[in-house]
Amino acid sequence: MMHPLSFRHSSLLTRACLNGRTLSTLLASTSLGCLPPTYSPAVSKLAFFNSVTGDSSKIPSYRVLDVFGVPIEGAKVPEISKQFAWRLYEHMQLLPTLDDILCSGQRQGRIPFYATSYGEEATVIGSAAALADDDEVLSQYRETGVLLWRGFTLDGIMAQVFGNHEDSGKGRQIAVHYGSKQHHFHTISSPLATQISQAAGVGFALKRDPARRSKNVACAFFGEGAASEGDFHAGLLLAATLSSPTLFLARNNGFAISTPNSQQFYGDGISARGPGYGVDTVRVDGNDVLAVMNAVKEARRRCLEGGRAVLVEMMTYRVGHHSTSDDSYVYRERQEVEDRTKNDNPITRFRLFMESRGWWNQTDEDELAFRLRRDVIKAFKRAETVKKPYLRDMFTDVYAEEPWNIVSRWISQCHVLIVATERTAEGVDGTAQEIWTSVGAMAK
Repeated sequence: MMHPLSFRHSSLLTRACLNGRTLSTLLASTSLGCLPPTYSPAVSKLAFFNSVTGDSSKIPSYRVLDVFGVPIEGAKVPEISKQFAWRLYEHMQLLPTLDDILCSGQRQGRIPFYATSYGEEATVIGSAAALADDDEVLSQYRETGVLLWRGFTLDGIMAQVFGNHEDSGKGRQIAVHYGSKQHHFHTISSPLATQISQAAGVGFALKRDPARRSKNVACAFFGEGAASEGDFHAGLLLAATLSSPTLFLARNNGFAISTPNSQQFYGDGISARGPGYGVDTVRVDGNDVLAVMNAVKEARRRCLEGGRAVLVEMMTYRVGHHSTSDDSYVYRERQEVEDRTKNDNPITRFRLFMESRGWWNQTDEDELAFRLRRDVIKAFKRAETVKKPYLRDMFTDVYAEEPWNIVSRWISQCHVLIVATERTAEGVDGTAQEIWTSVGAMAK
């Protein structure tokens, strides 16, 4: 069921204020008094509850466009220009183009690992378009589109995936674990959900910075599987209680690797948890890029205005395998994936909307597909030719001063490399003289 955009705590509850400050949420009737610690009203009727909607119905999902790209009745279509729509669509199309080529590269043994964004293009690009470019993003591994939206280059993507000399992480991270200080994109961590509680701390730091207070938010992207980790609860509790302007964006794509969401939780998704922490919450159709953009934009406004957490659950479907290490057809039917791709494709939906406005045609589609594939292949081939980082940079930027055990191990490794280097014209890390120079610098 799709409804207009509405953030809520619960329809069962109303606000109670004292001297302009929200104390808690109270039932409308307080005739029997209330309990001082929580300001909870006393009632004479024993009643259990298990729903935030008040009538045991499911939390509705906000939508602007139906699956045919037609605005639904009563929906507020954002005022966007043809140029902005083109930019949205180009970035949505860039993601599967990138995924196609890098997945093929991994299967050929040219890169070690990859994770795709198939099916989640609207969720990622719609969110990116609604955020300020200097909002701090702490993501998982399907938000490549956020970086690209902010101007991160294809060469930068390829450098990280190949782990070559141009990679800002100097090849020390697993592939698809991007990071860019320039683009306010915190380096991705492999351990699940760690970014959620970290984002709450980043938001708290932003609130304490006079230059960024009431200007920027911290934004955590995560899947519904990550919401089963303790970090999710710690992050929301911190951001809600200590008033940290943190935007929590949950991608509910149906699977935590091979575990379907029906086996991850018994309640009504991730949205049902928001009111428990006292934060404004909304559920949105994650395959509708305009709905996602509207929802995240409003969530960001509330986050800044209230100075505390806001939760957005984006309902989508993970079309691709979890990663190149996964075969999803072991735990779901191939026909299910094909049906979802055909019947509810976020790219097709937005393309139909653009065509209805005369903003797009088949010639534009063909030209874009050719250009994107050409650019991605060009960056891929170039990255293969770039040398790997120097081994001496393995611990650079890790310690202010390298501890003795690191220096000792590095010197031991260098002796082995020098022997190998003297037998060849050039070694993995340059000439023998260069290695000796490195050893001397570390030993000082």
